[in-house]
Amino acid sequence: MAKIKVLIVDDSAVVRQTLSSILQADSDIEVMSTASDPFVAAQKLSKEVPDVITLDVEMPRMDGLTFLRKIMSQHPIPVVIISSLTAKGTETAVQALEIGAVDVIEKSSLNADSLQETERNIIQVVKGAAQAIVRRKSISSNKVESMTPTTRSMLKTTEQVIAVGASTGATEAVLNLLQSMPIDCPGIVVVQHMPEMFTRSFAERLNTVCKVTVKEARHGDSILRGHALIAPGNKHMEVRRSGARYYVSIREGDPVNRHRPSVDVLFDSVARDVGRNAIGVLLTGMGADGARGMLEMKNTGAKTIAQDESTSVVFGMPKEAIRLNAADKVLPLNKIGAYILANCI
Repeated sequence: MAKIKVLIVDDSAVVRQTLSSILQADSDIEVMSTASDPFVAAQKLSKEVPDVITLDVEMPRMDGLTFLRKIMSQHPIPVVIISSLTAKGTETAVQALEIGAVDVIEKSSLNADSLQETERNIIQVVKGAAQAIVRRKSISSNKVESMTPTTRSMLKTTEQVIAVGASTGATEAVLNLLQSMPIDCPGIVVVQHMPEMFTRSFAERLNTVCKVTVKEARHGDSILRGHALIAPGNKHMEVRRSGARYYVSIREGDPVNRHRPSVDVLFDSVARDVGRNAIGVLLTGMGADGARGMLEMKNTGAKTIAQDESTSVVFGMPKEAIRLNAADKVLPLNKIGAYILANCI
């Protein structure tokens, strides 16, 4: 079996060396080359094409975001962003995912006293990225103008909850799904594998291009019609019920399936407190997070949907749900929104 060839692009020699050591310690990975900036990387790419590129954002001569646009417009290659996700840089990282990056790793984790968990994560992400199907991206930055609710959706009950699970690289999938929702749709809760300080900027960006109101969830927020709550990075999010009111509980806790927030934590809570009044959606992502929780939802009478392989960047999480027979429907991304609306109570 051929090794996964990786090109590392970072202006820091220390980071290049650290990443090289981490990746080459795995027998399935080969560091094809390293580059100190995008211009050097372009020269390397003209001679040999890697399976995965790791890319910094802030670099001299050309920033990583500009280089990523060039890659995705000319010859799409799976890209993993390894960046310092400061408050200033978070917006740039969100844009990188929208353009087509498969995943994002926080660079500060490379300076941790214990690198063991970080090393495992980097290797897992790179291996997952090598299996990704990357396509040219075209993301609109204009606010959706039409704000007229559909007659059909006006008839839906406020007691229904749409629960969505996705991985870091599913930015476009989450955007696509939320843009398909009318302003009076049932309340939506989303767990996406994202680092701390990342989710607020992501939610703010979604809010500018979706009919529904999108925000980063805070403890005690009500789940309301026409609103979508995004779980904050590094915190689990659960759905609770108090009488006729649904709200979210944000808490600490150990990672589940190596993730915090975890889709399984969300789906388990939805199965428990929402039951048959829920619709569960599992979008593209590596690993198995959400599959078991989706089965719990299905067993309590909820409708469940998994994204199909043809439209998934990484067919990991949906595949596991299908394997467990947890998904009622397996649909392409562009069909999921319509199915949800057609099946709202």
